[in-house]
Amino acid sequence: MTVPRTYFHVDMDAFFVSVEEVYDPSLIGKPVIVGGQAHERGVVSAASYAARKFGVHSAMPLRTAYKLCPQAIFVDGHPSRYREYSEKVYKVLSDFSPVVEMASVDEAYIDITGTERLYGPPLRAAHLLHDRMKAATRLNCSIGIAASRLVAKISSDQAKPNGVLWVIPGTEAAFLAPLDVRKVPGVGKVTEKNLHAAGIRKVGDLARLDEKLLEQRFGKWGLALAGKSRGLDAGGWFDREIGEDVGPKSISHEHTYNEDTADVVQLESTLARLSEMVGRRLREHGLHARTLQLKLRYSDFTTITRAHSLNRATQIDTEIFDEIRALFHANWRRGARPLARRTPTRARDRTPDPRRSSRSCPAAGRSWPPPDPRTTGR
Repeated sequence: MTVPRTYFHVDMDAFFVSVEEVYDPSLIGKPVIVGGQAHERGVVSAASYAARKFGVHSAMPLRTAYKLCPQAIFVDGHPSRYREYSEKVYKVLSDFSPVVEMASVDEAYIDITGTERLYGPPLRAAHLLHDRMKAATRLNCSIGIAASRLVAKISSDQAKPNGVLWVIPGTEAAFLAPLDVRKVPGVGKVTEKNLHAAGIRKVGDLARLDEKLLEQRFGKWGLALAGKSRGLDAGGWFDREIGEDVGPKSISHEHTYNEDTADVVQLESTLARLSEMVGRRLREHGLHARTLQLKLRYSDFTTITRAHSLNRATQIDTEIFDEIRALFHANWRRGARPLARRTPTRARDRTPDPRRSSRSCPAAGRSWPPPDPRTTGR
C-alpha cells in the first residue's frame, strides 16, 4: 500500500529585499529595488511588495523600474549576503525534515510524511516551521502544503506574502480549476500563447481535455500538462524524487557593461574572467564541458548565440577561453558597439570527473543550484 505523501513548498518572500532589510531596517515598508542604481543598464533582481504595486518586477530594466516608481530606493545586490542567508534557511529546513531539496537560493521542497507524531497535522506543522524560520533568520516565508510538489508550489504562490495554504488531498482539481494556465510550473509565455490559441485559459479547461488530444497537439509535454492539470507531479523536474541528484544541466556566467564598449582588450579581458568562473564551477561540480557557447548582445539589442563542441571535454580555464575567444572574433561585427552580455559556456554533453564519485555541489551532498540574482529573490 502506497503511503500518501505530504510536501511543503517553502518560498522566502522577496528574499533579496528582505535580506537587505535585515542589514538596513530603515528600508522596511518602503519601495525597494535590488539590482543596481536607477541610471544603470542592469535589470531588477528583486522588488519589495511596496514597489511591486507600481508594476515593478524582477528582470525589468532598472531604468524602466525608475520610470514606474521614481521614489523607490535602489540598492546594489550583495550575493554573499544572499548565500549566507540561504544557508541559514537550509539549516532551519534540514533541522525540520531530513528530506529537503533547495530548488533555488530562496525556495525549497521538503517531505514531512510521517511526522504527525512529532509536529501534529500538516497545518500545525507548517505554522511551526513558519515561526522557526522567522526566529532563526528574521525573514518571512510562504508555505504551500499538498500531496504533490506541484500543487504545493502553486499553493505557496497563492499564500504570498507570509502565509500558509493547505490544499487538502482530494481537493486539488477544485483548487486548480479557476487558476490561469500560467500558474502551472513549466508554462511560460510561449506555451501560454499556444494554449490560449487552443481556447485553453484556465487549468480547468486543460483538465477537461482528452490526453490523446493534448499529446497530438503538444507532444509529450501535452501528457505532462494533462497530469499537471490534475495536480500530479508530472514532467521535467517533477518526474524525479526530492533530493535525487541529476547534476546541473548547464553552467554559465555573463556580464553586462554599464556603458557600451568596442574595446577589444576590455572585451577579451571580461571573456577571460568569465571563462575562469565557469571553469571553476565545472571543477567544483566534478564535471567536464564539451559544448561551449557564447552569447553576444549589441547596443541595438540584437543578440547572437554561437556554440561549438570540442573533440574532448574540458574543465580547464585556458581551453575554455581559447574557444570562446575564437567564437567571439568569428562573430563580432567590427565597428559595432556591443552591450557585452555574454555567456561563455553551457555545460551540455558534460561528463563527470572520474576522480569524484558525486556530481553534486560539495555542500552537505545536497542539490543546490548556485544563486542567480536575475531570477530569484521573489
